[in-house]
Amino acid sequence: MAEEKYEPTLIELTPDGLYIKWRDGEESLLPHRYLRGNCGCAQCVDEVTHVRKFGIADVATNVQVEEFMEIGRYAIGILFSDLHETGIYPYKMLRDLNVSIPN
Repeated sequence: MAEEKYEPTLIELTPDGLYIKWRDGEESLLPHRYLRGNCGCAQCVDEVTHVRKFGIADVATNVQVEEFMEIGRYAIGILFSDLHETGIYPYKMLRDLNVSIPN
């Protein structure tokens, strides 16, 4: 079983982004554009060099999360308004992204 801090108890889509409440009581609000710019799929990050090919600066300012679905007990898949849907967002990654949101 994963550490409590990486287990969501609630995931909701809000106008400002993806809201997550974690088992340890912490909460995250990950903005739509920030999530899209941190996608880790092969279209966004080179599979060999691990160099990011598509980042936050490349994301349209009005991009939105349209929907998400759970993938097993460890991640979610996200469909964005730009029709990007190939990224898998593990819960650990989502929790770690929360601490690096730019102001």
